[in-house]
Amino acid sequence: MKHMMIKKFCLLFIAFVSSIGVQAQNSDSIAIHKVLNEQVQAWNKGDIDSFMKGYWNSDSLLFVGSKGPNYGWQSTLENYKKRYPDTATMGKLVFTILETKILSNNHAFILGKWHLTRSVGDVGGYYTLLFHKINGQWYIVVDHTS
Repeated sequence: MKHMMIKKFCLLFIAFVSSIGVQAQNSDSIAIHKVLNEQVQAWNKGDIDSFMKGYWNSDSLLFVGSKGPNYGWQSTLENYKKRYPDTATMGKLVFTILETKILSNNHAFILGKWHLTRSVGDVGGYYTLLFHKINGQWYIVVDHTS
């Protein structure tokens, strides 16, 4: 009888701890998706500076695009402003998140699709993002966009 109660307690405890882990993952996924939604809103207002708030403001930020790797938040900002000089070129952005994987308490991986609807011609592709939680906030630390 005592053995059976211990077994039930252990199973309940494992279920409880597992549910806490799932809740943490869900809240992290929600926080990460919020960062991406805020980026879309900023982009669609023509506000590249606010769009960049989703990125880690560091010289170690890595952005990999069609021209290869580029390091640094400032350099990434300058490249965005050079490539998208006005709202016609920026168009309207849509992100479609295909996969979210919480890798640890402080790291997550996102696979998604992006699409710009523009008067100068639509463009789109795929992206992979590595997020890192820094001081309780999720930031993109690696962006590979094609």
